[in-house]
Amino acid sequence: MKHPDPLVIGIAGGSGSGKTTVAQEILQRVGRERIAFLQHDSYYKDLTGLPPTQRAEVNFDHPNSLENELLIQHVASLRDGKPVEVPIYDFSSDRRTGETFTVQPQRVILVEGILIFTEVTLREMFDVKIFVDTDSDLRLIRRLQRDITERGRTTESVIEQYLSTVRPMHLEFVEPSKRYADVIIPEGGFNTAALDMVVARVNVLLK
Repeated sequence: MKHPDPLVIGIAGGSGSGKTTVAQEILQRVGRERIAFLQHDSYYKDLTGLPPTQRAEVNFDHPNSLENELLIQHVASLRDGKPVEVPIYDFSSDRRTGETFTVQPQRVILVEGILIFTEVTLREMFDVKIFVDTDSDLRLIRRLQRDITERGRTTESVIEQYLSTVRPMHLEFVEPSKRYADVIIPEGGFNTAALDMVVARVNVLLK
């Protein structure tokens, strides 16, 4: 008997929108053992070979900073029932650690990232596209908290990056990609009604 094709779900939204919270809620409520979870952040290009001056000029909020080809290969492999080795990225040094972790194929493939709807080939792989829509002031506050506590950044550097690249790239790439979404969730993980609907739909499709 032919196995049913996996359900591929994409969750996008601006930095600090709450898309990771939505993804974690789906993982918890549907069952982590039933979902192959990929985060776009794992696929940033390794900048080890770049001099510090050039590395400082890299725009991490532009689609070109990510190795989308590898993510596309991994989604395709998982869809074909093959495990993948996902790179581990060190945000404090802007490089890949050289280590990987294994993601096994499952009935649901969940992909989360800011820019996943901007790449045509990747976008067309999603059966369900979810966009998490949150006000810009809340997104900035969440980004500040995350980058300072988890990535060792200073308040000044986070604000400078937000004004120079995060906000312009959001307006140029992320916000326009919202038009491709099948479902738009305002307020991210705090929107219980929307999450109930999404989880119920996933469970129905799994059955």
